[in-house]
Amino acid sequence: MHATTRFRGLIDADEILVLPGIFDALSARLAELAGFQAVVGGGYAATASLIGAPDIGQLGMTEMADHYARLCDSVGIPILADADTGFGDAVNVARTMRAYERAGVAALILEDQVAPKRCGHMDGKRVIPVADMIAKIKAALDARRDADLMVVARTDARAIEGLEAAVERAQLYRAAGADMIFVEAPLSIDEMAYICSAIEAPCLANNVEGGKTPIQSARRLEEIGYAAVAFPVSAAYVAAKALHGFFAALRETGDSRDMADRMLSFTAFHDVVGLPRLREQERACDAFARDLLERAAEPDDEG
Repeated sequence: MHATTRFRGLIDADEILVLPGIFDALSARLAELAGFQAVVGGGYAATASLIGAPDIGQLGMTEMADHYARLCDSVGIPILADADTGFGDAVNVARTMRAYERAGVAALILEDQVAPKRCGHMDGKRVIPVADMIAKIKAALDARRDADLMVVARTDARAIEGLEAAVERAQLYRAAGADMIFVEAPLSIDEMAYICSAIEAPCLANNVEGGKTPIQSARRLEEIGYAAVAFPVSAAYVAAKALHGFFAALRETGDSRDMADRMLSFTAFHDVVGLPRLREQERACDAFARDLLERAAEPDDEG
C-alpha cells in the first residue's frame, strides 16, 4: 500500500494519529523504530538541522524537496511534509506539489502566510488574501497525480484577524478541496474545541512547547475532535539539549567515557542505521555472483 493511502487511512481512523516531529533521516529512523505509524517533518526543525537558522523562510523549495526525498528514502512510514507558503504563487505551488510528490511525501501542509513566512508561534505574522490561498489550493490539487496525497490547508489568521476569521478561512479552504485543516496557534482549549466543531473536515493540532497553544495530550485532543496531533519541534529540542550538554562536558574534560550511559553502543547504533540488513544484502549479492560464475564455468554437456 502506498504511503499516501496509508496516511489517509490513519487520518480517517477513529483514533487520533500522533505525529512526532523529525528533523533528519536518523531521527526519522528512530521514530519508526519506536513504533510510530507516521511522522511530521516540519520546516522549523528542518531549518535548524540543515542550516542552523530560525524558521523565517530561509530555505527554498528545491532544498526542502531534496530534504524530504532523503527522509522518505530512509523510512517506510508516511511523512507529513511542510510546504510553507508553496514558495510563491499558484504556479509555484504547482511545481512544489510535483517536487514533493516525487520526493515521496504522504501529505503536505500549505499555509496562507505572506512570504517570507515565520514559525506559526512567532509574532509579526501576516496572511495573504483568502482568494490567493484558494488559488494555491486549487493549483496543488490540480498538480498532484496521486489522489490520496493529502493537502493540509493551514491558516495563520488567528493571530492577525481573530478566531472567527480564521475559522471562516478554514471553511473556505475546505470548500476549495483541502483534505485536512490546520488552524495554527489557537490560544485556549475552548478555541480548539470550537475549531473542531465549526469545521467539517479532519483537523490537525500542533503541540509546540513554549508556543501560544496550551499543550494537550493526544487523548484529550481526540476528545476535542482532532484527527491528528503533531509534536513538530520536541525531538529537535531534546536533541539540542542533549548535544549541548555533551559538547560542554567533552570540552571541559576532554574525555567521553563518563558519558557512555548517554550513548547508544557501537552495535546498537549499527542496528539503528541498518548495517546488519545491508551486510545481508551484500552477502546475498556476492552469493548470486559466485553462483552465476560457477554455472557459467561448467562445461556444456551438449557440446
